[in-house]
Amino acid sequence: MIKLERTSVMNLENAIRGARNPMNSWERMDSHYDEDGNYVLGPNDLDLARRLRKAGSDHRKYIRQIFVSVDITAPLYWWKEYDTYKVSTVANSTSTMHKIHSRPFSMDDFSHDHLTPDGLAFLETIVEKLESIRLRYMENGRKKEDWYDLIQLLPSSYNQMRTCTLNYETLINIYYARKDHKLEEWHTLCRWIESLPYAKELILAED
Repeated sequence: MIKLERTSVMNLENAIRGARNPMNSWERMDSHYDEDGNYVLGPNDLDLARRLRKAGSDHRKYIRQIFVSVDITAPLYWWKEYDTYKVSTVANSTSTMHKIHSRPFSMDDFSHDHLTPDGLAFLETIVEKLESIRLRYMENGRKKEDWYDLIQLLPSSYNQMRTCTLNYETLINIYYARKDHKLEEWHTLCRWIESLPYAKELILAED
């Protein structure tokens, strides 16, 4: 299970203007903002952006200045793979260290969309046990040994939300490295990447 919410794409105007700096061709800029406040690339700017994208990483530096912010809720086993991407990424996460005990455990806190019936029943047992430990922790003076039980028994299917900032260059790396991955979460993320403004031209480099 993965959810991608509150997506914002920023700085497209400045990135395209910067792409014209090497040739001082700013007078050819023909992009504009539409009535909804979206930046729309004109034919000249889009042609330049596509040519630079296809010319390789040395020429497409401008896409590193197109920023994306998104709230991602995903299981810990997926976050371990996401954490491979350290360049040009920032994330603020909800805290298991400080807030794991703050509300009751439920099945909705865990990714279980691909579990077999036996696996689902086993997870239900784990969730019930975690909740009993949480209650013991809250009622018995918040002993550190009870807190350690919560942290060390927490399954990797536990869902965590992070607010992530990336750029289009990082999204190129993610897309082509993960689009054929066995985890369905990566396929969902790649479909989200495909939905971003000008993803077809600037990330996928399709005609």
